Amino acid sequence: MSHALDGGGDAPPADAGPAGPVVLLPIVGIPEVSPGADLGNLIIEAATASGIELADDDVLVVTHKIVSKAEGRIREVPPDDIDARHAIAEMEAARIVRRRSGLIIAETRHGFVCANAGVDASNLEPGQVSLLPVDPDKSARRLRARVRQLTGHAPALIITDTFGRAWRIGQTNVAIGVAGMLPVMDYRGSVDHFGVELKVTTIAVADEIAAAAELPPPWREGCGTGGAGAAHGPWSDRRRTICSADPEPGIYLRPRAL
Repeated sequence: MSHALDGGGDAPPADAGPAGPVVLLPIVGIPEVSPGADLGNLIIEAATASGIELADDDVLVVTHKIVSKAEGRIREVPPDDIDARHAIAEMEAARIVRRRSGLIIAETRHGFVCANAGVDASNLEPGQVSLLPVDPDKSARRLRARVRQLTGHAPALIITDTFGRAWRIGQTNVAIGVAGMLPVMDYRGSVDHFGVELKVTTIAVADEIAAAAELPPPWREGCGTGGAGAAHGPWSDRRRTICSADPEPGIYLRPRAL
C-alpha cells in the first residue's frame, strides 16, 4: 500500500529500529551577497574552506536572505519608516490576517502565514528590506542544480525563513523551499511498536531539519549575511514541491482576522 505524499513508495514503519546519527555542519565565510551573485559558487567555496565536502545524501540548508539578495529581492525604504515597510508588506500579501501594535500578520502568495508577509530588514544595510523569493521551490531546484554542476553531487536543498508560532514564545526556522527530498514523511497506514495503525501522523521532516540548522548559526560568527549549513542523515531523494497543495479542511488552522 502506497502512503508517500508524492504518490510513490511505501510509508516506512513507525517503529523502524535505531536511527543513524544526524550531523550539523555550519558553512562559514560566505561573503556579502549582491544581486546577480553566483550563490552556488559562493556556498561551495565557503564549504570547501570550512572543510566540508558535500555528498548526495547530505541536505544543504540555506537561509532565504542570501537567496533573496542573489535574486535581487531587495527594496529601498527610508530608514525607520515603519509605514513604508508596511506598505511593501501589504503589496507582498495575498491576505491580511491581523494587525496589532505595528505588526502585520499576513498570508503570502506562497501560502505562508507570517509576520509582515516575510518582509524583513535584518542582515541588510540600513534603508533596505528583503522580500521572500518569488518561487522558493524553484530557487531551491536551481541552486541544487548549480551545486551539482560545480561538485558532481546533488544534496537535497532546503531554503529557510524564521517564523513565529501560534501560542508559542520565540521563533524557529522553517522550510519555505525544498528540492531533492520529501519534505513530509507520511506514516499513515503504518503501525507503531504495539501494532496500532497510525491514522494522522505526518512528520514535517524539512521543517525539523530547518529548525535544527538554526542551532549552529554561521551568521552569528562573523558572516553577517545570512548563511548555509549541511546536514547528514537518513533522508530519501524522493521529490515533492512543498506548499503546492490546497490545505485540507480541518488540517490547517486558518486564523480569523480580528
